[in-house]
Amino acid sequence: MGCFQSKVTIQSVANKNQSPKREDPVKLAAETAFSVSEVEALFELYKILSSSLVDDGLISKEEFHLALFQNKKRKNIFADRIFDLFDADKKGVIDFSDFVRALNVFHPNASQEDKMTFAFKLYDTDGTGFIERGEVKQMLLALMSDCEMKLSEEIIEAILDKTYKDTDINGDGKIDINEWKTFVYRNPSLLKVMTLPYLTDITTAFPSFVFNTEVDEVSTWMEKTHSG
Repeated sequence: MGCFQSKVTIQSVANKNQSPKREDPVKLAAETAFSVSEVEALFELYKILSSSLVDDGLISKEEFHLALFQNKKRKNIFADRIFDLFDADKKGVIDFSDFVRALNVFHPNASQEDKMTFAFKLYDTDGTGFIERGEVKQMLLALMSDCEMKLSEEIIEAILDKTYKDTDINGDGKIDINEWKTFVYRNPSLLKVMTLPYLTDITTAFPSFVFNTEVDEVSTWMEKTHSG
């Protein structure tokens, strides 16, 4: 038992002083909308974030929440979903390659196709390949809670009814990726939170896009529900 504890302690010390693994910035720039110098700047930002709680060269979910909200214990369904999507290989942490490739989706020059696919995955919380009514309701309730907005159950259900009437073309009670893309093409404002203009002028200020755009998300739901 003592031998096991010694190995754990040695490994913990090694991890604490581990530098973040950096993929070739030229390769990352070639595969994303970022320039080589922007990738280098993102690495400096990544080093700050990945060492904010544990200096192990990786961004944990707690460090992700700390960056977004200055509070590692803050719970937010959108932040959790975005963390999960950044963590492409489901390692439970975000490495630098994950970080750059995921942020690329929010770059002004990223394709609309990539933005639509990312947004679809954001709402498809259980990963079934469909956005189901319960998932939309869960997201809507979470947004309302964070914005301290109160709506009656009748209004919430009316929002969901309108959403599915406009989106669920084949009437099977769920939204597939093609139905989602058709809906977004008709309502391009739904993707406005998928573009962060300041990614073309990167600084060491982490983009708190989840927290800062929640009111816009709810407003968009209201606008689409009551329009027409």
